Amino acid sequence: MSHDKSSKAYSDTPSQPEQKVFYSTDPADFFYMSVNVPCQDYCPAKTNVPAYIRAIYESKFSSSYEINRMVNILPGVLGRICSRPCEDRCRHGEKELGRSVNICHLKRAAGDHKSVGHIYEHQLFAPNGKRVCVIGSGPTGLAAAHDLSMTGFHVTILEAYDEPGGMLRYGIPDFRLPRDILTSEIDAVLRMGVDLKTKVVVGKDVSMEQLLTEYDAVLVSTGCYASRALNEPGEDLPGVYSGLEFVMEVSAGAKIDLGNRVLVLGAGFTAFDCARYALRLGAEDVSICIRGLEEELTVTADEIHEAKLEGIKIRSLMIPHRVVGESKVEGMEFLRSKPGEKIPNRKRKVTPIPDTNFTLAADAIIIAIGQSAIPIPAAAETDESGVLKTDPETFRSTAKGLYAAGDYITGPSTVIDCIAAGRKAAEQIARDLLGRKFREWVVSIQETKITDRERSWDYIPRVEMPKVESIEERLNPPDTEVELGFSNSESLEESKRCYLCYLHYEIDMNRCIYCRWCIDEAPRDCIKLVENVTLNEDGAVIGLTESSSWNKVNAVVIDNTQCIRCGACLRVCPMDCISVSKVQLIEKTVSVGEQNG
Repeated sequence: MSHDKSSKAYSDTPSQPEQKVFYSTDPADFFYMSVNVPCQDYCPAKTNVPAYIRAIYESKFSSSYEINRMVNILPGVLGRICSRPCEDRCRHGEKELGRSVNICHLKRAAGDHKSVGHIYEHQLFAPNGKRVCVIGSGPTGLAAAHDLSMTGFHVTILEAYDEPGGMLRYGIPDFRLPRDILTSEIDAVLRMGVDLKTKVVVGKDVSMEQLLTEYDAVLVSTGCYASRALNEPGEDLPGVYSGLEFVMEVSAGAKIDLGNRVLVLGAGFTAFDCARYALRLGAEDVSICIRGLEEELTVTADEIHEAKLEGIKIRSLMIPHRVVGESKVEGMEFLRSKPGEKIPNRKRKVTPIPDTNFTLAADAIIIAIGQSAIPIPAAAETDESGVLKTDPETFRSTAKGLYAAGDYITGPSTVIDCIAAGRKAAEQIARDLLGRKFREWVVSIQETKITDRERSWDYIPRVEMPKVESIEERLNPPDTEVELGFSNSESLEESKRCYLCYLHYEIDMNRCIYCRWCIDEAPRDCIKLVENVTLNEDGAVIGLTESSSWNKVNAVVIDNTQCIRCGACLRVCPMDCISVSKVQLIEKTVSVGEQNG
């Protein structure tokens, strides 16, 4: 029997009075956010996913774009190439709930549909007279330069190549990332007053000692541009290409004749980019050869699907042994491999099987097995490879004023990881030079009435990204962007699927009469009769002890980890004892008067 109180309104309309916002730095509230909003928690930059998806639902695309840009600075870029750790943790992808929300492509939609005259929002601080030099204009350097400039520093970026962007420009194919999108978002960073100097190589055109004299701080964010060698016989034969150099040359417009049969060695995004580029250069038979299992590839499922759709084969469990050929490449000899135990937090160990040699014919071989940093001459302590030694928490080197961040110190990671690292480094530099912090993460808590999410929206199928379906059209011209982007209506439909996990539902036990109507109405096991709760050392709830015996029940509790924010409980409650608050992890500007050390 339904007990719906249809006379009650729950829409979030402009006529509603603005509710006061409370800001918390209580560890228990941070723990709550990490558990209940897993998409944001797993984003290295901590993008407020529910907020920007809600803005899209309200057709506020410019607002959605700025919610993204507050922490990741390149929404249009990341909406195309992000590794999407958020989607792996989306609650819509949990058992029995369907498939995760298309979070990444909604990010792109915000950029695609923002207003033509979009005005970028900035929280600017007054100039402070300090100068910072950022070496490298990849995602780490751009993020650091952006935040330092907003904080009042005069920032200069030194870039060794002709144009800014680093790996975004030179290491990612334009059929995945159109250059006009990249240029537009880099320009938004430079418009902050950042000086860009290209074709400047540190150690050749200017010394590190000179930079440390001219600037108050120097940040090294040069990424990883040294390709790892295979170190097997025949690697120096004509027809063998380094993966990164290959992508960079083709991205710069080089026309390379690979022949018909191409083998790509490697299991990461660069390997897949090389394989897809090879097709666009005219190769007819392209294979990606991996040491382990296809099921354990770290690239996205979409990337694997698109590669296969274009005709690329993935050959697994094979270890390169030697390049076959006399005066040029004729093939590659492999050994079969055997997967071993999976090492926690690392890749599965793979070992060769003796006497299983076999050869695949090839006209070209592209080695894309990873990259490392190129050492920069610096007056500071380095490791055995010549890379600066830094404190992973503070980004400081052993030389005063010299910092390093991003892939240069961690090895190859993802674009979103690099942006997060650049922002953290910028905050550390600002605090070191000025003795204060400018931003801090807080949990904002605000009473709200957003309960207009309909139960039927749970059954909306995931809206897939429209793509160029014809393989011929994809390859000709070769820079054709494969993904076409969501239309306005498609964006709206996909945005409905978000559970809006930043909404917190709570029962006021002083008003509850234990009628159980909410439990009967709830579509999931998300409202529970509870005997007691278990707290961690910070006071955060980490467990509920349920009971079916009324003489032991002390509360009726909404388990927000199971709640899908449908509002059914709120609408059915006869005592109006269920409240909703919007709980968000946000960055708050810290004024001088708010400093606490």
